[in-house]
Amino acid sequence: MRLSFFIGLCSMIMQTSFAQLEKRIDSAIANSINPGEPGIALYIEHKGKLVYKKGFGLVNTNGEKISSSTNFRMASVSKQFTAMCILLLEKEGKVSLDDPISRFFPEIPIVIGNKIKLKHLLTHSSGIIDYEAIMNDSQTNQLLDHDVLTLLSKQDTTYFAPGSKFQYSNSAYALLALITERITQQTFAQFVEQRIFKPLKMKNSRIYEASRPIPNRALGFAKDINKKLYANDQSPTSAVKGDGGVYTSLNDYRKWTHALWQGTLVDLLAVSTRLNFSIKKVTGSYYGPGWFYFDIDHPYLFHSGSTCGFSTFSINIPGQKTSIVYFSNIANNPATFRIILDLLSDEGIGNPAPVFQLHDLTR
Repeated sequence: MRLSFFIGLCSMIMQTSFAQLEKRIDSAIANSINPGEPGIALYIEHKGKLVYKKGFGLVNTNGEKISSSTNFRMASVSKQFTAMCILLLEKEGKVSLDDPISRFFPEIPIVIGNKIKLKHLLTHSSGIIDYEAIMNDSQTNQLLDHDVLTLLSKQDTTYFAPGSKFQYSNSAYALLALITERITQQTFAQFVEQRIFKPLKMKNSRIYEASRPIPNRALGFAKDINKKLYANDQSPTSAVKGDGGVYTSLNDYRKWTHALWQGTLVDLLAVSTRLNFSIKKVTGSYYGPGWFYFDIDHPYLFHSGSTCGFSTFSINIPGQKTSIVYFSNIANNPATFRIILDLLSDEGIGNPAPVFQLHDLTR
C-alpha cells in the first residue's frame, strides 16, 4: 500500500511539473511570434512519455495554422536520412565505408578520388571543396546534386588531407545521395521513400523535388535588417537533396526517432562507436553518421539545420528515450529554442551546453 501510494504521489508531482513546464514553454513561444506571422512547431518526449507537441504561427500567408502534421524543410537535419541510406547499403554489403569515392565517381580527379573514402564523406573529414564556394555567384537556376558533382569534377585539390580534420561539408552529403543512386539504380527520393519513409509509416514525408507537391507544406520566411518578415522559401541551393532536401512533420519525425531508439533500420549507436570523427573545437564531441555525437553521462545526439527560410533543431538521447525537436519556418530563428532548452534543463531534461557550439559549426 505504501509503495503504491509513493508511486502515485511521484506521478502526480511529475504531472504537475510537466503542466507548469508546458505553460512556460507556451508563453516563451507565444511571446516570440506576432499574430499573422510564420512560427514554430515543437515536440518533447522524455523517458518515453510525450511531454509536449504543439504548433504556433502560420504555415503560409493564407492563414493556415502550423500543427504537428505541418511539413517543414529540414535543411541539414536531412543529413541523418542521407547517412541512413549509406548505412543500409553497407548492411546489405553493397558498399564498404572504406571504399574510395573513385569507385563511384570516375568524373572526380583520381588524385583526390582515391584518397577520399566513404567514411570521410559521412563524418565531414574529407576536405572536399564546398560547392557553395565554387558555384556561380550569379546563379539563379537551382542546383541539383548532379550539378554539385559537375562542379567538384573540376577540382583536383582538397582543403586538407582526407581523414586529418573535421570541416562541415554540404558537398560530401550531396555526393552521398548520388552514391545511393548509382548503387541502387533508383533516384535518391525513391530509395528514401521505399527504404525509410514507407517502412516507418512516415506517410507524409518527402524529398524535395520542384515538380512534386508536398502535403501540408510550410513556406519559408526570413527577416530583413529591420526585423520585417518576407517570403524566402527557396534559394539556388534549395534543390540539392543529399545535404538538406527532406520535408517532414513532428508526427512523422517522432516515428523516425522511435525507429532509431529501437534499431529498426540499423543500430545507430553501435555504428556511431565505429564511425565517428573527433571535433577538436568542442571538447568531447564527434560527428558520426549524420549526427553530432557526444557523451554527457550517456550518448547524446544532436543536429541542426539552417537555410534561407527555415531553422531546425533535433536532440536525441536514446538512453533516456528523450527527444527535443524544434522546427521553424523562419530563417535564423534559434533564440526561442535557446529559451526552451534552458526551461527544460531546469527540469533535468537535456543539456543545452554544447548544442549551440555545434550548431555554429554547420554554418
